[in-house]
Amino acid sequence: MGWDEYERHFVALIRQRQIEKSVSKEILSGSCLLCSEATPHQCHRRLVAEYLSEYWGEVLVNHL
Repeated sequence: MGWDEYERHFVALIRQRQIEKSVSKEILSGSCLLCSEATPHQCHRRLVAEYLSEYWGEVLVNHL
């Protein structure tokens, strides 16, 4: 499976599971999602942050 297909499936899964309802914004406040990918382009943590930003607004994403 290529990245584009993976991304569609992964986002559909987190949407189906409604992760924005299972984890509160307050719990993740000040948190850091770590990833070993060299760039954010093919990173599932980026997908989670972008998804949560749609629901919560103002999710700061800093790629280190």
